[in-house]
Amino acid sequence: MSTFKRFLVNIGLFAGLMVAVAVWAAMPWIGAVVLGVLVLLWLALARSGRRTLSVTQVGLSTLRQRIGASSVIVIGIAGVVGVLVALLAMAEGFQSTLQRTGSDDTAIVLRGGSQAELNSVLSRDNVDVITQAAGVARDASGKPIASPEVVVVANLPKKSDRSIEANVQIRGVGDQAWKLRPNVRIVDGRRFKPGLRELVVGQGAQRQFAGLEVGRSLRLGGQEWTVVGTFVAHDSHDSELWGDVQTVASAYRRGSSVQSVTAKLTSPSAFDAFKAALSSDPRLKVDVSTTRTYFAKQSENLTRTLRIVGLVVGIIMAIGAVFGALNTMFAAVATRSREIATLRAIGFRSVPVVVSVMLETLLLAALGGIVGGLVTWLIFNGYTASTLGSNFSQVVFQFRVTPNLLWNGLKWALAIGLIGGLFPAVRAARLPVTTALRES
Repeated sequence: MSTFKRFLVNIGLFAGLMVAVAVWAAMPWIGAVVLGVLVLLWLALARSGRRTLSVTQVGLSTLRQRIGASSVIVIGIAGVVGVLVALLAMAEGFQSTLQRTGSDDTAIVLRGGSQAELNSVLSRDNVDVITQAAGVARDASGKPIASPEVVVVANLPKKSDRSIEANVQIRGVGDQAWKLRPNVRIVDGRRFKPGLRELVVGQGAQRQFAGLEVGRSLRLGGQEWTVVGTFVAHDSHDSELWGDVQTVASAYRRGSSVQSVTAKLTSPSAFDAFKAALSSDPRLKVDVSTTRTYFAKQSENLTRTLRIVGLVVGIIMAIGAVFGALNTMFAAVATRSREIATLRAIGFRSVPVVVSVMLETLLLAALGGIVGGLVTWLIFNGYTASTLGSNFSQVVFQFRVTPNLLWNGLKWALAIGLIGGLFPAVRAARLPVTTALRES
């Protein structure tokens, strides 16, 4: 084959490989299962498949002699999968924590144009109009189930290193806040009393910051506060400190203004009427959304950044793993040249040879993907971390190594194996029998 024709064939192989990788990346797990079943049926029933299986078994039997080189593929791909899954698990955990915070039957109202509670301001007159709007649920006494809330940020020392301070979010709430968020429950101590400088702290904040144990005192806003309880919410509120809304507003000189109003709706379908009533009121200029939508948006930017970083780092590491696989498999083909030449001399065609080398690489890649995913799951699943949220305060969350992430990691591993095994496999099939026998 001339050099030009060989070049064109290689270009065609590369283009076909990219298409195959793209199709594989988009394939759901059920598609992969079907593909695997078809390959197994071909190996078991077709004559060329049985020959491929025989060649593959011979190649796998020599892995002990090539254990060092084969480990390069396994360890390299395990590293790629481990880093990728860990970074994506961080994004998944952060997004899940914020998405669990809201619901479709509660709405949050901010000043128009505000991106987060911290840069929103609503007057007392605004609050009165919002809480009386259509669609707001009422309790047994006829009082609107709505909570005007003050949100401020304070610095507290980290428990891991008391010389380092980080932002913690303090939320001033009223009695209705507990009805709005039934998932929030006290697990140690008691609730704060209105009018007193008392705080209840989320378990996440208590794990991250020093001096938040029940009974401890701390200085915030130039005043002494006492921690009287610990609560758990299983969402982003676990990262907060809660106190009486008027007391927090007074300590931080907020007057009668608040940052947001969270209201319980009569039903999820009442949101449109509630939003329309506030949007059409000339006395107000506010943004209205369900709490589920609001907190989901708060996670978008950081989640997107983490995923982009994960993919970029994964691609860079994958390139290194591909070259490692190429080097290993080219060396394997070179050491087995006599064996491959003999098989072809006795009637084995190119397809069994190509597929056998590919299968060997894919098996090593799958092993690396499984090892990388398993190690990441053991180390990081449920691991607690914190990062800066939209209100410039620490949000505590847990890494979530989900089955979908593990499946994506395995897909990456097999894609690397596909790329790393194709060209050595083609070289093995192209190698002239006489040349191979002479070189070996």
